[in-house]
Amino acid sequence: MGETRNQRVGGLIRVLAIGFVAGLPVSRPVAAQSPSAQIGEVVPRDVREMYDRGLEFLARTQAEDGGWTGGGEQGPGVTGMALLAMLASGEDANFGLYSGPIRKALRNIIQAQDPSTGYFGLSMYHHGFAMLALAESYGAVDERNLWADSRGVRSVGQSLELAVRAAISSQKTNPNNAWRYQPNARDADTSVSGAVLIGLLAARNAGIEVPDEAIDRAIGYYRSMISPSGDVLYSGLGSLGDSMARSSIATLAFAIARRKDLNEYKLTLNYLRQRIDEPAGSYLEYVRYYEAQALFQGDLESWEKWNRLLVRQLKESQMPDGSIRGRFGPTVSTSLSLLSLALNYRFLPIYER
Repeated sequence: MGETRNQRVGGLIRVLAIGFVAGLPVSRPVAAQSPSAQIGEVVPRDVREMYDRGLEFLARTQAEDGGWTGGGEQGPGVTGMALLAMLASGEDANFGLYSGPIRKALRNIIQAQDPSTGYFGLSMYHHGFAMLALAESYGAVDERNLWADSRGVRSVGQSLELAVRAAISSQKTNPNNAWRYQPNARDADTSVSGAVLIGLLAARNAGIEVPDEAIDRAIGYYRSMISPSGDVLYSGLGSLGDSMARSSIATLAFAIARRKDLNEYKLTLNYLRQRIDEPAGSYLEYVRYYEAQALFQGDLESWEKWNRLLVRQLKESQMPDGSIRGRFGPTVSTSLSLLSLALNYRFLPIYER
């Protein structure tokens, strides 16, 4: 399977270079790294084998409606995580082995969206991850093959624009300029807010209009939640405590928003560097997902060291059926674990440095 993927690399790079605005194809290339910078070194065989087994598990357990229901968490955000995992290793979204599951997942996400509000339902966690998946699919998936009958059905671009509008509307009514579990919440936390903010940043990178004011207000919220040690508050006073997840989320948000100049970015990145050998603690797969990206964006040498340890750990924990078990159920845990490995491939636009 590795040789087949390598044969598809050139085609995928060309697909990812196409930008779309307002649902219409244009000839303008998306600002991105050169193919050599994106691909990097040859992906180690053990990483490819683990990743392939994980993708086979996800494809095998996908429901006919495009979602996943095999125990644990489910919903549009979970479908988005699995979709991202399929895109992240360079699988051809239109003609490859997983092009069918990718299209099914996209249809599932779009159909789960409220057509009037743009909200994906269940929680803003789901909204954020679904929005991220749409953004990373935007321009990579040929929508002529997405629907058997496209009449009355939203395109990926239209669905993404609606999702962005819903996220911004939620932020405008939130006194903290951020997000909590429900779109009409009056409080906020740095975990849910991370899922939504990264989705918005990915949408902006894909060419969707996202007001600078919305990003600036969210970044201001994160700045207000960071202590001098680089630790990050959860939801307000009294919620301080060591959290690799929250410090990773803040580091990643600053990096993707192009605010590495901020002192708060340096504090959170240093917090991660000093604890690179420490165990992730609870919510293991969730922590790894964000820590991988934060270290990759902030300190490539530290990421390389951390990644070697991650590969050893996942080799020991992957099940015979290809899944990676965790507290969120096999679909979420497998998807997040694969995405923490996906920096070895560096195909998703959001993974660019």
